Amino acid sequence: MADQSEVAAAYGETMTTLLLSALSRMPVEDLHLPLTSEARLNRIASALVEDPSDRSTMAQWARRVAMSENSLARLVQQETGLTFGRWRQQLQLIIAIRCLAAGVTVQQVSGDLGYESVSAFITMFKKALGTSPAQYLRKFER
Repeated sequence: MADQSEVAAAYGETMTTLLLSALSRMPVEDLHLPLTSEARLNRIASALVEDPSDRSTMAQWARRVAMSENSLARLVQQETGLTFGRWRQQLQLIIAIRCLAAGVTVQQVSGDLGYESVSAFITMFKKALGTSPAQYLRKFER
C-alpha cells in the first residue's frame, strides 16, 4: 500500500505531465500556471482537473486539506505568486483552451467548468485573455 508521500508524488507527476502538455501549446505571454511540489496544492489541482466544475470556496478547499482559509491563501500566494482565485482561474483557462482546441463547443466547455451561462464564461475568458474563445483560437490556426 502506498504511503501519503508516494501518493502526493504521483499526483504531482500526473499534474506536471498534464499541465506541461497543455502549456506547451499555449503562448507564454497569455497563460501562466505556476507548478508546485506542495502536496496540498497538488491535491487541490488534481481535484480541479478531475472536476473543473467544482465551485467550492477557498474555505471549503482549506477544510479538505486540513488548513485554515488564511493559511491556504498564504500557501497559494507563497508557492505560486497568485491568489487562490487567480490560480484556479488559470487552471480553468488551460482546461478550457485544451478542450476548445479539441473541438468541444463553448457551450459544453462553459458547462463543464461550472459556469451558469455561456456569457459568464466568455466574459471571464475575455477579461483574462483579452479576446473571446473563438478569436483566441483563431490566432493559432495554421
